[in-house]
Amino acid sequence: MSVLLETSKGDLVIDLFVDECPTACKNFLKLCKIKYYNNCLFHNVQRNFLAQTGDPTGTGKGGDSIFKLLYGEQARFFEDEIRPEIKHKNKGMVAMASAGENLNASQFYITTAEDISSLDEKHTIFGELGEGDDVLDRINEAFCDDDGRPYQNIRIRHTIVLDDPFDDMPGLESHIPDASPEFVKDPKDTRLEDDWVPDEDLRSQAEVEEGLRKQEANSRAVVLEMIGDLPEAEVAPPDNVLFVCKLNAVTTDEDLEIIFSRFGKITDCEIIRDKKTGDSLQYAFIGFEKPEYSEAAYFKMDNVLIDDRRIHVDFSQSVSKMWNRYKRVGAQDDASAMDEMEDEMATGGGGRGRGRGRGRGF
Repeated sequence: MSVLLETSKGDLVIDLFVDECPTACKNFLKLCKIKYYNNCLFHNVQRNFLAQTGDPTGTGKGGDSIFKLLYGEQARFFEDEIRPEIKHKNKGMVAMASAGENLNASQFYITTAEDISSLDEKHTIFGELGEGDDVLDRINEAFCDDDGRPYQNIRIRHTIVLDDPFDDMPGLESHIPDASPEFVKDPKDTRLEDDWVPDEDLRSQAEVEEGLRKQEANSRAVVLEMIGDLPEAEVAPPDNVLFVCKLNAVTTDEDLEIIFSRFGKITDCEIIRDKKTGDSLQYAFIGFEKPEYSEAAYFKMDNVLIDDRRIHVDFSQSVSKMWNRYKRVGAQDDASAMDEMEDEMATGGGGRGRGRGRGRGF
């Protein structure tokens, strides 16, 4: 059971100990689901010790559990689930940053060194870092003041729940936003923001103009709205290839591979891009080593929120044909070839049926 944290330093994948610490894991998963941690600062980074986050106030004094949000002030904290056999032995252990005994809410920390025995049997260790050692190292190396606050803000930008074994509690749905909350800078915060760059590194005018041309690439993504299965029974779709669409333009190949690799070994993961601008056309193909991996990913990942966009995952004959054709001319073909593909989909792929019984219409 895992969660992906997209931070301003890169992605962290946290594997959860749901059997050993069910309450802490449930709290963490549901807070991630309602985007509670979005834009939270790493407000306390102690080099070669730990990195602490999870407080929306950024002070280290705030934060509520999911139970408080659902049931009221009396349920703000939940009890410890300290397991003596689980220790801070490895770098990347994830634990509740409690305010005292049985005072767990939302704050948590990730250890940035091995063998931190001073924390053993004092905090609920509910997970460990599955991927992102290099990202954790970058957080650990941040320049901080005497209180451990980085001079340049480091934030959790997004949280993506990869697998949740717990049923949603009554009332949780009303707390789930349609999109991730927008970041609003605290006017009293004089620290450099996480996306700050020196003036001399700012984009040139030519780059700005190129960015404005993104609309051209995005407009081509309208083709995704008419993708369906071709009425050709003899065309066998590859069972190990998934089609993913409705992506956010900021989503990268690496992001997708990290997210989908939880279901099995990936042989190919590629977001299709415009050759002229390099901009994402907001759809991708993901090939797995085994068909059962792709099927597991399909059932878990369809309609999941990634980078503020609910993606669509499907198996499709028409898309498989176009993928092979697209591969023959390169993953970054020119606009005329893309237009030709769009015409083919519009005229030859008009069916929106379920094909092999797996696909669902948009």
